[in-house]
Amino acid sequence: MKFTKTALVASAAALSLGLAACDGPNENAMEDAGEQNAEVVDEQADAMEDQGMISDQQEDAMVDQAEDQADAMEEQGEAMDDAETTEGM
Repeated sequence: MKFTKTALVASAAALSLGLAACDGPNENAMEDAGEQNAEVVDEQADAMEDQGMISDQQEDAMVDQAEDQADAMEEQGEAMDDAETTEGM
């Protein structure tokens, strides 16, 4: 399972590099902040599971929630960029 998460993060990072040129500054900033937060939560949840404080399912739920929040932050940044583009017309 650890390998799968690492592989997913690496794949997402590689894909985001290809799409970064199309993103606006707000979207990029919000995406970066969300991803950093998700990484911190992942590390904390992993440590908690390793210490027996939470189950594997609870760890997965914590990480999923953090990743969902990161996605929402990215979408908010994209909406901000779209609004700025529309206002400039």
